[in-house]
Amino acid sequence: MTKSSASSSPSSPVSIVSRARTRVATTVARLATVASRATGRGAGGMIGGLLADKIDPNVMHNLADDRPAVLVTGTNGKSTTTRMLANALRSEYSVATNEGGDNMDAGIISALLAGRHAEVLALEVDELHVPQVADKINPQALVLLNLSRDQLDRVGEINKIERTLRGAITAHPDMTVIANCDDVLITSVAYDAPNVVWVAAGGGWLGESTTCPRTGGAIVRDGEHWYAAKKLADGSTFERPTPDWTITDEGITRSSSLDDAAHPMNLALPGRANRGNATQAIAAAVEAFGVGFEQAVSATEQVDDVAGRYSTITRGEHEIRLLLAKNPAGWQEALSMVDRSAEGLVIAVNGQVADGEDLSWLWDVTFEDFAEQSVKASGERGTDLAVRLVYADISHELIADPVKAIDACPAGRIEVLANYTAFRDLKKALERGDSSASQAAQVQNSAPKNSTARSEEA
Repeated sequence: MTKSSASSSPSSPVSIVSRARTRVATTVARLATVASRATGRGAGGMIGGLLADKIDPNVMHNLADDRPAVLVTGTNGKSTTTRMLANALRSEYSVATNEGGDNMDAGIISALLAGRHAEVLALEVDELHVPQVADKINPQALVLLNLSRDQLDRVGEINKIERTLRGAITAHPDMTVIANCDDVLITSVAYDAPNVVWVAAGGGWLGESTTCPRTGGAIVRDGEHWYAAKKLADGSTFERPTPDWTITDEGITRSSSLDDAAHPMNLALPGRANRGNATQAIAAAVEAFGVGFEQAVSATEQVDDVAGRYSTITRGEHEIRLLLAKNPAGWQEALSMVDRSAEGLVIAVNGQVADGEDLSWLWDVTFEDFAEQSVKASGERGTDLAVRLVYADISHELIADPVKAIDACPAGRIEVLANYTAFRDLKKALERGDSSASQAAQVQNSAPKNSTARSEEA
């Protein structure tokens, strides 16, 4: 693990003024965070960072203080992978991390405030924010998970994000990149990186992997391997790199290991996607921070909850399991985790700014797989969902409030799939015993807003 040198002398006039401004900013931020918690408006994961950033534009850089850092980004799995990576790093170091999932500037600043004395930083970062965060923090590692359509009304087409991330890597050539070689777009992002560790973490969603982002030609698949039909400008073939790390049903294999046998990995979290997330987290801890392999695996296996996702809550005669999904790729993975033997299935969809107001992605999700299930369609955009379920020929009932939809299910185990704000409000309502999710939403909506941020103060 290395540590870069400071950009200016601590005793220089510029540094003294900057540090003084940062002290003012951090004092105000701490007071705001305490006030947010005291008034019940949230955990304070956003408001403190928002105010600190307004007072001191250099606060993120100053709080990072040239400590070794790793950034985690991608469309899906950021929070889970960051939690796993932070756990693995804790086997060797003290760690500052944004465990609540607040992954834009304000949330990152709040995480740095809370972990001012930590040895290393493990930060989840929104895809579009990676370049500016990397410039301020100068990370020694970047974990690239996957790229697919998400919030088209905010971020635009996915190739825009691919180019943005590629530029961040070009700007930081010394950074170790841990990249998923099963994802075509991620491979393009990291293809020219001087220091890249390729992980075969899986690529379940192939909707954005039909054409090459560099040539525009078709992507041809041959088993696990893929390649672009059209050659690159230098005549070479853009193709799936040989992985350094691979996850299978049997466990993890590493090209650097003298033993070809797979090392078993028994996660507490469900789903094949999480096995891929865990492998990239372990690879980052081992390759970029020198954590022992078996230590990293053991620490990752202990993660059993990520900001309430996958958690089970009891309400009367119902045992409710909560699953979060935010885009077509995430929904397909979440749907695969649903226990088909449960007594009820509630699907809740909102369309607020933090969710993305364009819900056309509902038509990309294969709800037809639930032909044998009876579904409660719920959420602020429950009607949109109900229309989609009609075309999927799924038996369903429209109940706008998710809590009331759960109450309408038979006694027993209930599976709940919800997108971002629907999940946030429902989780709060269930934890407080509210009779409807709208009560939690009213409290959340009275809090100060950052219109583009996803704040997981649940």
